[in-house]
Amino acid sequence: MALLTTVDIEKAFGDKVVLRGCGMTIEPGDRIGLVGINGSGKSTFLRILAKSMTPDGGKIEHKGSFTLLDQDPTLPGPTVNDAAEDALRWHTELLDTYRQALEDEDMDLAGRTQARLDDVGWEIRHRLEALMDQVDAPPMDATVATLSGGEVRRVALARALLSSPDLLILDEPTNHLDAHTVEWLQGFLESYRGAVLLVTHDRYLLEAVANRIVEIENGRTVSYEGSYTDYLLERAERMSRAKAAHHRHIRLMANEAAWASRSPAARTGKQKARLNRLNQLKQTEGFKENRVMQLDLRTGIKTGRAVLELHGVSKQYDQRVLFDGFNLNIMAGDRIGILGPNGCGKSTLLSLMSGELELEHGELRKAPRFRVAVLNQRREGLTLSDTVYEAAGAGNDHVMVGNQTIHVASFLRRFLFSRQSFDQRVSTLSGGERARLLMARLLLQGCNLLLLDEPTNDLDLQTLRVLEEALLSFDGAMVVVTHDRAFMDRVCSRILNFEEEGIVEYADRLQALAAEQRRQRQKDDAVRVQKTAAKPQKESRVRSKSKRLTFNEKRELGALPQIIEELELQKAELEEVLAAPETYRDRADEVGILAKQLEELDEKVVESYDRWESLSLRDEEVDG
Repeated sequence: MALLTTVDIEKAFGDKVVLRGCGMTIEPGDRIGLVGINGSGKSTFLRILAKSMTPDGGKIEHKGSFTLLDQDPTLPGPTVNDAAEDALRWHTELLDTYRQALEDEDMDLAGRTQARLDDVGWEIRHRLEALMDQVDAPPMDATVATLSGGEVRRVALARALLSSPDLLILDEPTNHLDAHTVEWLQGFLESYRGAVLLVTHDRYLLEAVANRIVEIENGRTVSYEGSYTDYLLERAERMSRAKAAHHRHIRLMANEAAWASRSPAARTGKQKARLNRLNQLKQTEGFKENRVMQLDLRTGIKTGRAVLELHGVSKQYDQRVLFDGFNLNIMAGDRIGILGPNGCGKSTLLSLMSGELELEHGELRKAPRFRVAVLNQRREGLTLSDTVYEAAGAGNDHVMVGNQTIHVASFLRRFLFSRQSFDQRVSTLSGGERARLLMARLLLQGCNLLLLDEPTNDLDLQTLRVLEEALLSFDGAMVVVTHDRAFMDRVCSRILNFEEEGIVEYADRLQALAAEQRRQRQKDDAVRVQKTAAKPQKESRVRSKSKRLTFNEKRELGALPQIIEELELQKAELEEVLAAPETYRDRADEVGILAKQLEELDEKVVESYDRWESLSLRDEEVDG
């Protein structure tokens, strides 16, 4: 039974028709990725499906529960705790329904409710606390009115996941999450029991979670079975077929038009049929190829190799040290990615580089022709009351792009702004449209250091690929904070990771991830050792007196120190290989295998120590 069925959904805003006949069926267990260019109507479609927006036409039928995580969510209640308690209301109501059904001796309803409670859990408050902690939500006593947009979204995400609906609808769920939390969210959605419909620019998440891709194209939905990679291949083939059919259509129409121009005035019935066919050909909707944004950030500014140097830079807030004595040389051609949990100081470091924050300790050395351009999370740099035309041209009709003067209208069309949008106020633009407009402004500024704070938020997948290509060919240096793993893996040539010991540099994200996993294993080992040491020895001694070591066990005990030493040596050698940047450059296809081998070695070391300790205790007690 389908959880949701929609037919011929239509929606327009004034003269702009966004949806013109969209349909979708969602079955239990479906994992659907909704894609389309910015402005195609993805968020509008999700809101219509979730009944938070009314369509102009079409039908919607729901057969199960659903929850929407909107791009711009609102939270109930004055505090985070109130919003959290409200998220538990559905579970309280489910328990009340079960109790009432038992009192009324309605065994059918009681059975259905019990099955639902068995599925979602009879006690879920602990799950709320775990989810709030996992998404790095603000404190429970924090006032909702004082939360940042990112904090509101993280609380809203926890609320959505806790609701455990039959259909989970997520609009850009990774926005304002750090990379570690995105990894966790991916695992959560992969194992989620209900159906999932999501809009996301995170290609790794889309590839891992989706088993069907639905694209909104020219106001209509087109469905593709399979993963995101399958979609890319099938769509390319479909576009190729559509383009070839369009060219055949044009040739046929040209032939019919040529025949009509030289045909005699007197028409036979057969000739009239050909004229009717010509009219039908003219009315047939032609092939529409999506326009692609044009972005070239190269400026030709010559600064030598060094662009910016940081020496002994430190920063702290309220006695909390973010980084201390940090040194970094940024060279022309560097593409540096910054990783770390929310609140660790990533954006602060960018603000120091840009000069937005005043340096308290240390020194910044800038190139002689140093010019910096910034794209921050808040998408600042635009005046909300300006029109798109005014924002792009700063009141002028022409702009300088490199050494070329072009009209603002032509410049805006490069960034996919239609003539109808030129008079639109910046305040009414979507997040993706504002990002495109800011990129246009970056192009006009010209710089040799580009600072990007979460640049992929709100961008469609097509625009994201254009941005990646522009950054790969950029002749200056770039520093980026992003949770988008695919973007970082493709664009960044160096990684700075905020860790407990300070900021550590890696060759790429995978090397940083391997180091983090290694540290976590070491912590787990330490916890296991502490638990073992904390166990009472009395039981072990009683058991040891009851059984002496056998001849084979004594031989095993004697050999174990050498075995442990060899295992530790193998482990150290493998850790050294995984810590080397050239491993990720020259042996990238082996990294997963090497990491698995290291994990197995860790387990063998722990098992060998446990066995040695057990045999040693028995041997000592018996001898004593």
